[in-house]
Amino acid sequence: MPPEITSLTHQILMLWRQFYWLPEWLVVAIVVTVFVGAGWLVNAVVFAILRRVVKSRDLFWRGVVERARQKLRVLIILIAIGFSITVSPLDPEPSQAIRAILLFLTILVLGWMAAGAVDMWAVVYLRKFNMAAEDNLVARKHITQTRILQRAAIIIIGIISVGLALMTIGAVRQWGVSLLASAGVVGIIAGLALQPVLKNLFAGIQIATAQPIRIDDAVIVEGEWGTVEEITSTYVVVKLWDWRRMILPLSYFIEKPFQNWTRETSRLIGSAMLYVDYEAPMDRLRAELERICKASAHWDGDVVNLQVTDITDRVAQVRCLASARSAPVAFDLRCEIREKMLAFMRDQCPEALPQDRLNIDRNATPLPVGEGLSVQER
Repeated sequence: MPPEITSLTHQILMLWRQFYWLPEWLVVAIVVTVFVGAGWLVNAVVFAILRRVVKSRDLFWRGVVERARQKLRVLIILIAIGFSITVSPLDPEPSQAIRAILLFLTILVLGWMAAGAVDMWAVVYLRKFNMAAEDNLVARKHITQTRILQRAAIIIIGIISVGLALMTIGAVRQWGVSLLASAGVVGIIAGLALQPVLKNLFAGIQIATAQPIRIDDAVIVEGEWGTVEEITSTYVVVKLWDWRRMILPLSYFIEKPFQNWTRETSRLIGSAMLYVDYEAPMDRLRAELERICKASAHWDGDVVNLQVTDITDRVAQVRCLASARSAPVAFDLRCEIREKMLAFMRDQCPEALPQDRLNIDRNATPLPVGEGLSVQER
């Protein structure tokens, strides 16, 4: 114990002996109250100084100070209680136990403050990007990275804080050292229990760096189309087209194949399939497709094409291609193309509609009525 604290403790003991008629617990309560009050005052002074220091600084430091106000108060009060217990006329055993608890709580509060600083950094950094922009690829990239790394950093800070706090307790420290040093059944069980957590943690770091998915990406998973709504430290929320939510673990997007329609850019080429008759005038259909796209607000002015992709025993399969600036807009454009192409064939080009045919030669002379029939049929 430092000599200053020893001297202060000796003076308080001498003072207490002058008031021997007071019970010990009351003296301890008075000392703790005085120190807590002093700590509260110190907190107000320190916070006022910090607020003045960061007033001319950037948003990050101002935000950190504002967010740390309550945490700093708790930290200073814990330190004040620790000093009051040290200098109070309390028996050594309970005094040591209380100081150990206070040290445990102090380490947790420091971790809490570090997590708050990480949160504030994420808030300030993400203010640079606008998710409402039409081409928000860069914003989605940085928001996804920041959110995942933020949660991973908070988890790591929490683990380190709890670990350091537990190391202050002798029995738990010895158990932890023995557990880490051994390869027994307990270690195997603990490893298996932590495997899903660690698996998703590392999957989150991989997603943040490699970015197979981002916030607001259009994806197809498990045969369903949707957009990535949220990425947490353990799972991903995909908002499906009918507003349902599909919850998938982070490891899913590392281990299993899926479609990402907005991986490099939000622009997409949409396709609309038509089934037409063999005699359909492809030039007229192609010209009508171009007219529909040029008149549509959904077309981005880039790709438009019509191709015969297959011929069956009854119809020809025609694929209409058109590009759009995003997946939802491409879906609307495809629906518009189907609707207007169908109306065009029905009203202006009926020969393009599928027709049933008799298996006869059109160039052959029709048989007179009665000819070609068997004797029984006559």
